[in-house]
Amino acid sequence: MMRIPALTILTIVTVWAAGPARAQTYSPDYPVCLHVYTLNGDYIECAYGSLAQCAMSASGRAAMCAMNPYFVGAQERSAPRHRRHRRVPQS
Repeated sequence: MMRIPALTILTIVTVWAAGPARAQTYSPDYPVCLHVYTLNGDYIECAYGSLAQCAMSASGRAAMCAMNPYFVGAQERSAPRHRRHRRVPQS
């Protein structure tokens, strides 16, 4: 008899303590992100094509620029190509 109220209270406390989940912070559309620090919390804005463009936006604010690790347009290194050499005739 005591189990049901105890499990109900435990479930309610667990859900209440979990808090809201955060969304993905990095957008894969741009190569540079601006990390802005505010009194209400910080946020990341990935909307810059270059570090210089981001630096202009960060100027005078509590912010810093960083390369976007999830940028989709980033080129991955391809596997090294093996070259075939001509055979040298033996004399």
